[in-house]
Parts: sequence; C-alpha cells; structure tokens
Amino acid sequence: MQLRLGSRILDLSTPKVMGVLNVTPDSFSDGGRFPGVDAALAQAERMAGEGAAIVDVGGESSRPGAAPVPVQAELDRVIPVIEAIRARIDVAVSIDTSKPEVMRAAAAAGAAMINDIFALRAEGALAEAARHDLAVCLMHMQGEPRTMQENPEYGDVTEEVAGFLADRVAACAAAGVARERITVDPGFGFGKTAAHNLTLLAGLGRLLRLELPLTVGLSRKSTLGALTGRPVDDRMPAGIAAAVLAVERGAHIVRTHDVGPTIDALVIAGAVLQNRTSHDP
Repeated sequence: MQLRLGSRILDLSTPKVMGVLNVTPDSFSDGGRFPGVDAALAQAERMAGEGAAIVDVGGESSRPGAAPVPVQAELDRVIPVIEAIRARIDVAVSIDTSKPEVMRAAAAAGAAMINDIFALRAEGALAEAARHDLAVCLMHMQGEPRTMQENPEYGDVTEEVAGFLADRVAACAAAGVARERITVDPGFGFGKTAAHNLTLLAGLGRLLRLELPLTVGLSRKSTLGALTGRPVDDRMPAGIAAAVLAVERGAHIVRTHDVGPTIDALVIAGAVLQNRTSHDP
C-alpha cells in the first residue's frame, strides 16, 4: 500500500505517523501552545526528528462548539508556518482545512496533502483539490463541529461511515483525483458518542474493503477520557493503546500529538504483525 503526496511516495507497508500541529488559540488539546512561527517550527522539527512522516498544520479548531474562523485569519496562521517548515525540514506537510482558498494557498506554499474533516464537501473544495497534485484525506463527520456532539445517531455506525467514505471517494474520482492520492479517515469523535467510537474501532477492519490507505486520529480524544477518567493532557498512554489497536485492525496512518512514543509502540506492533503466520491462533 502506498500514498502519493505530490512528488513523494509514502510506503505504507509499515504504519506511519502524522504529527498534529495546531496553530490555533482554541484547539481542544494544544490550542495556544504554538502561537508563532518560531514555536510552530520548533515543534515541527521535534516531530520530524521523532519520525513523523507527515506534519499536519491546522489553523481552525474543530473541537465541539468551536466557532468558525475567517479565511484570512486562517491563512495568516498557517501559511507562514507551512513556508517555514518547507524551508527548513524534509517532511511532508499536510494542511488541515476545509476552505478552498486555504487549500490553494497551502499548495502554493509547499503543502503535500489536504486533510479535510468535511471530505471536500464545501463549495469549491473538491474542484480545488483536483487542481493540485496533493494527497487528500477524506474524513467522516456527522453534522458540523459546532453541533456534531449534540445527539449523534446511527443504525450501524461502521457501515454508515464506510458508505459515506465510498461516496466521497467516488466523487473524487469523478473530479479527477487519482486513487493513489486518497486516504480515508473514519472520524473518531466527530459526530459520534463514546459507544460509536468503540464500535467503530472494534470493526475498523471493515473499512479496508475500500482498498485505500486508512488514517485514524484517536489522540487525546474525549472517549479516552471517558474510559480512563484522565484529563486531556494525561491521555497519552490511552492514545497509544488505541493507536496500536487501530493498526492491528488495518490502519496505515496514525494522527497523533505524541509522535515519538506512538512511533515506538507502532514499531513493536508492526513487527509483530509482519511476523504473523498461518499457524497463529
């Protein structure tokens, strides 16, 4: 399995890590920690040094209840950071946005990937993504960030997520986005209760029938807090456990705030998975 990010080919025969870099004042976990270019660049260097294959730069919080951010404000936050990373670090940069204007500017600044929680459903987003030789991550979300956790409902959450993602992949293909550029994300925590998230994680392997790289983001999510009773800054062990379970069920890319420890865990998980035999119980 591979993913093409512009001129890069990401080999997914072993699991890879995408580091989260939020340059926002209000993200649920790291909001306000990297307010300027220098602080953001230092964090990107740290994550790349720990082995992140991708650094995902976001300028608008998607936590429940988050207020929308104007286009220019988002551009002012993310574009200087992307430019600085591309000038200093040999790592693929992803832009976490749903706005076509930000996608366009990020592509010009050197981003190699678009990570969109709306799966390119905003007006003009799909056409913009098709214009550039960037990878795209299509995520499932029921509702929108301000209201998504008010009353999420599903019949079969895994089947509904799979059906939505299949539809968005078809829309991308119709717009001219090559399959080799697409990864899909079930959207843990986005319009889903803790029970939905656990069901989705348990049945994650069912999404492999899409025959595309599978990206997951479980790091520091509220479901981990609900299960462990830990506050958001004390959920790294739970997040690592969830990442290992996701990889065991077929995930190819893990999006996390805690790059180094997650990579260590996935090295072990990946080695065990590669050494499975038909005689395993």
